[in-house]
Amino acid sequence: FAYGDRVALDRVSCSVPTGAICGFLGPNGGGKTTLFGILSTALSVQSGSVCALGYDLQKDSAAYRERIGVTFQAPGLDRRLTVLENLIHQGHLYGLTGALLRQTVDEFLTQFGIEDRQSDIVDTLSGGLKRRVELAKCLLHRPSLLLLDEPSAGLDPGARHELWCCLERLRTDDGVTVVVATHLMEEAERCDQL
Repeated sequence: FAYGDRVALDRVSCSVPTGAICGFLGPNGGGKTTLFGILSTALSVQSGSVCALGYDLQKDSAAYRERIGVTFQAPGLDRRLTVLENLIHQGHLYGLTGALLRQTVDEFLTQFGIEDRQSDIVDTLSGGLKRRVELAKCLLHRPSLLLLDEPSAGLDPGARHELWCCLERLRTDDGVTVVVATHLMEEAERCDQL
């Protein structure tokens, strides 16, 4: 993948087993976010091919997007809505409604320790709390693949530990494949594949 004359990714090839936590470790500017842009279909494949979850990302991107959860470095929350409103709207995008939606939202509010903040406007939250809402948001539709770009950015050590416990449970209990971009060695050490 190239940005004008600057090549960000060149001949990248990898395979990630289902249910694994795979990490991409590297410095800022190393191409991790570009790779995640391609894997999330936010960036088009310029050459070669990309297959994930059995889908060719150039041909089956809509079906593929239904099965992934993504958290980028930059926040994707509506700052003027409450935590609950952000989660409800995300659920609607994936066809969740009614009691099932509310039950799922409540589950993730509790799991990420933000149930007491559900009525707060997102713009009033700390960076770490916003990150927790981002993570809950990307899990609502129970994706098969999670793409997490610097997932613990802004989290305190306790919240970082809780995040990784959650990721390990998702892998073990639900067979979710997790792909993480990081520059933190402690996160890299928790991955099955690096």
